[in-house]
Amino acid sequence: MRIIAGSKRRLRLKSIEGMQTRPTTDRIKETLFNILQNEIPGCYFLDLFAGSGQIGLEAASRGARYVVFAEHAKKAADCIRSNIQSTKSEKECLLLQMDAVSALRSLEGRYQFDVVFLDPPYKSQLEKPVFEYLKTSSLLAENALIIVETARDTDFSYLGEAGFAVVREKNYKTNAHIFIQREGKDETSNLSGEL
Repeated sequence: MRIIAGSKRRLRLKSIEGMQTRPTTDRIKETLFNILQNEIPGCYFLDLFAGSGQIGLEAASRGARYVVFAEHAKKAADCIRSNIQSTKSEKECLLLQMDAVSALRSLEGRYQFDVVFLDPPYKSQLEKPVFEYLKTSSLLAENALIIVETARDTDFSYLGEAGFAVVREKNYKTNAHIFIQREGKDETSNLSGEL
């Protein structure tokens, strides 16, 4: 596992032993960041259910101003901490070892995020309480973009009730990236990459 592009390109990252996490493959990660290339430079990036931290560290390498990781599992949080240190990213990164909603509460009033990435365990529905919290939160910048990495058949029909809408989907063989914004915002026209 490595950083693909940017100032820390080719640096190796540690992964977590065991089957509790599923690292995003380099190919899928590259597709994601090709789509997000106009969103990342200078952004505040939130990586929830961060696993090894590879998505947030890729964002930092590609010019994100600041990256916050939230990861509840101790082994995974230790892995993120190690990866932040080995990539010399301490100045632009913050790790919160807590569940996603607790992390959101602790960040309230401190930051506004331009990009939020969620990679919860598939079919866990752990993304739903995140959207319920964000419905009334001040954590999202005006045109914030939320991306959920999920199984292809995940139900997002509740998003409208929380004030959000899907603006794009990118399907892969077994999973997908779902791009979401607050309802009523201009659909993100500067998302790059192929559908």
